[in-house]
Amino acid sequence: MGHREDLLEGAKRCLLEKGFLRTTARDIVKESGTNLASIGYHYGSKDALLVQAYVSLVEATGHRFEPGWGTSGTTDTTPGSIERFLEVWQNIIKALPESRAIWLVSFELILQGDRMPEVHRMLVAAEEQGRFGLLPLFNGIPEEEQTKETADSEGRLYQTLLQGLMVQWIFNPETATTADQLTEGLRRVLEGVRRAE
Repeated sequence: MGHREDLLEGAKRCLLEKGFLRTTARDIVKESGTNLASIGYHYGSKDALLVQAYVSLVEATGHRFEPGWGTSGTTDTTPGSIERFLEVWQNIIKALPESRAIWLVSFELILQGDRMPEVHRMLVAAEEQGRFGLLPLFNGIPEEEQTKETADSEGRLYQTLLQGLMVQWIFNPETATTADQLTEGLRRVLEGVRRAE
């Protein structure tokens, strides 16, 4: 690996151990075995490097959410079905304990975003991409074929559910919403819509 990759890996370890605000440039340099000048040369700033490390950590977790993860790698659930909805949320919840440190960083960034405008700007761009990344889990359509309209409607719905669920699981895993409860809630909403039509 070169300095760029070493810095990214070191920054990831620092984020998981110390969080965003407590990680210093010197921490990253110590963890990566590089030098301070490398951060500016490869990433522009410590904050830009940490945002890239955070996005990379989130992306690396995403495969655990996919239908069929943790099984034989195949799934019988039809994209767009209630069964697919349930399976994806089961996978997300199954992955939460291992990725808890990542979600703690997420909320640290949410709460401090106004105080770090450049970081906030970078994360807003990543958030939009995240909506596109969630959609294939549920509808089975490849990310590059998703439309902006779908991302701005369905993608926002899934992103809102995901963020709300993570708050619950970070606050108290024993009382957090389960995949079955979330799916039953969706079933009831759909039944209500059918009755109203």
